[in-house]
Amino acid sequence: MKKLLFFVIPASLIVTTLFAQNDSDKKPAFGINFSGFVKTDIFFDSRQVVTAREGHFLLYPENEKLDAEGNDINAKWNYNILSIQTRLAGSIWGPDVLGAKSSAYIEGEFFGNVNPAINTFRLRHAFIKLNWKSTELLTGQTWHPMFSTDCYPGTISFNTGAPFVVFSRNPQIRVTQKIWKFSLQLAALSQVDFTSTGPDGPNPKYLRNAVLPELDFQLQYKTANKENGTEFVVGAGIDFMMLQPRLSTSVVLSPAYDTVIDGIVNHISAITAEYKTTTKTTGFAYNFYAKLKLRPITIKLAGQYGEDNYSFTMLGGYVVKSLTDATKGYVDYANVRSCAVWGEVHTNGKHWQGGLFGAFTKNLGVGETVLPIYYARGTDIDYIWRVSPRIQYSIQQFRVALELEYTAAGYGTTTSKGLVSDPKAVGNLRTLLAFFYFF
Repeated sequence: MKKLLFFVIPASLIVTTLFAQNDSDKKPAFGINFSGFVKTDIFFDSRQVVTAREGHFLLYPENEKLDAEGNDINAKWNYNILSIQTRLAGSIWGPDVLGAKSSAYIEGEFFGNVNPAINTFRLRHAFIKLNWKSTELLTGQTWHPMFSTDCYPGTISFNTGAPFVVFSRNPQIRVTQKIWKFSLQLAALSQVDFTSTGPDGPNPKYLRNAVLPELDFQLQYKTANKENGTEFVVGAGIDFMMLQPRLSTSVVLSPAYDTVIDGIVNHISAITAEYKTTTKTTGFAYNFYAKLKLRPITIKLAGQYGEDNYSFTMLGGYVVKSLTDATKGYVDYANVRSCAVWGEVHTNGKHWQGGLFGAFTKNLGVGETVLPIYYARGTDIDYIWRVSPRIQYSIQQFRVALELEYTAAGYGTTTSKGLVSDPKAVGNLRTLLAFFYFF
């Protein structure tokens, strides 16, 4: 009994402290509301596809892979059933801080960070907000500012329109200033799950070693009429990113070789020299979006252009442009540019909703002759387009949804300027059936 009291009494004190009552309004001074959903996806693909997490996060179809008789090995149907998108979130509120309303939010899912970690819990969002009358300060991890939470695709597929939208969540410091119906937003960001790539593969170190955080500015106009159920949103922004792909170079002064002396093989290792380098690559990105919500339907339109879109889960990246010092192995870089546009229309019914998503992205190359050393996504793809109709039925906490997603990628030959010539369309049809239970 004493042992039981030893645990119960401190626990009661902790709960009482955390959820202390305010004498004036009898509302908790601090607390958390849990929410989320359980989701199961059942999907079939008409061929092999470029994806993440065992096919769950679809980007685009794999290129043709011909065997000795000219048969396309990748033209093979496949399927999967997964519940890894199941999500848990906590909305936290607390007392005022420095004259601002304080809150926090944390959200995770069982998607994992890499394929071997599938089914493990990973962090999606974790941020703190301080809200004054017209100013908001956000610190933590959440959507990249170029992914507007006021205007994004409502697809059933977990890709949420990738690779046609900026799909990235980043640790950041973000300040938003509201002036009438306008919002001005400035953010400094780092990378964690959605990273740039380079000589050592995808890694956040290229941004960290450049020292300067990724910088983003957004301007938005928003007006809404809750009584009529209407809303209009339009926004645009600019993003700047600097990367340092290498800290040093390595030059072979004498190659490795083998000698035979008295019948014995002797291996002579290569002699190399290492040189410190500070060469960086910089890139800008621009976005725009607009949404018109009427009582029966919602219409959305958005586009993006970027000089290095890799970390946004889009086409593009950068490439070695030229060798600037052969004796030390110094190089400079050029960006592989791309652009994307998407649109969507869907109904706003309480139980039944139908929607149609369409998108197109284009590889714009480099614009000058470069060395064929790429750190980019889709360097042999000229374009990708997608059409995706869907229908869903919701009742109370339950929802069932069906979506057809046809994606075609134009594969071809990469030219000396990073463009792709003679593209041939390779298509995939994904049929997705999803079940949700919200709480």
